[in-house]
Amino acid sequence: MNILSIESSCDEMAAAIVKDGKILKSSIVSSQIDLHKKYGGVVPELAGRHHLELVNNVVQSALDESGMVLADIDLFAGTRGPGLAAALLVGSTAAKSYAYAMGKDFVGVNHHEAHILSVLLEHENVEFPFVSLLVSGGHSMVVIVDGLGKYRVIGQTIDDAAGEAYDKVARLIGLGYPGGPLIDKLALQGNPKAFDFPRPMKDEPTKMSFSGLKTAVKYALRDSENAKIEDVCASFQAAVIDSLISKTRFAINKLNSEKLKTTAVAIGGGVAANSHLRSQVKTLSDEFSIRALIPEKSMCTDNAVMIAVAGLIHYNLRGPDGLGVGIDPGWKISDL
Repeated sequence: MNILSIESSCDEMAAAIVKDGKILKSSIVSSQIDLHKKYGGVVPELAGRHHLELVNNVVQSALDESGMVLADIDLFAGTRGPGLAAALLVGSTAAKSYAYAMGKDFVGVNHHEAHILSVLLEHENVEFPFVSLLVSGGHSMVVIVDGLGKYRVIGQTIDDAAGEAYDKVARLIGLGYPGGPLIDKLALQGNPKAFDFPRPMKDEPTKMSFSGLKTAVKYALRDSENAKIEDVCASFQAAVIDSLISKTRFAINKLNSEKLKTTAVAIGGGVAANSHLRSQVKTLSDEFSIRALIPEKSMCTDNAVMIAVAGLIHYNLRGPDGLGVGIDPGWKISDL
């Protein structure tokens, strides 16, 4: 089965074609970083408008790269949520329109589920249950994956997502947008113990918080005139990753206490491309003697390949969606 998928939940317009949920035929991603950079973050109206201008060209590029035409597609998938309403509407409507025009089925995909299931494309024989850490600019949560379509959210942020905190700290320091890759690069040259930044919600294993950490960095910059930016970045990053890893460790222990031994720990989302997080997740997997399901960096940021993978699983589990199904910007994975 050839699946053509469209992802447009935020500032990437992407299209991909995947055969049988495993064989990648094409993947096109059009980023809007340059468009939003001067605003220091994504402007929803601009994102939606730009998606509308690009969607048909991006889909055609995916078809050209695969050597296929629309008649070769068996199933169309689009992101229904969560995400920015103006952006979601473009991609979801386009996918439904193609499905209608070609007389084929459509499935609406949950963006969070797609990040979780993206590891199935790159890793063979994944067993359940496993623990997945989803972390990006829009979400930070720890999920127990009991099986396909079966998810338990064990912990999540009560304020800023981790990626959002990276962007805000980058602005404080005077770096560009997006802040995550820039801070990660500078952190490699700094001392992670130079500043004793707090580990928020340390005694609350099911909660994360990153807004206070941003404030701590603000005060450190104010009170330390000669502070090395590299040390600030390294210390901030250490605090974020320590928090994420501790919450993930709690979920692994919880699952093991249920006598359902965790088979693996996985990561997904834009911050999953962070070098320190990737290394710490590998260390965590070694600690518990389980697999580390770490996707390629290109699969961490928003892409349509993961939408195709999740779309086929959705189709097999739940069947097609009606073309009248709408977007759901607040769609929770617990509501699947």
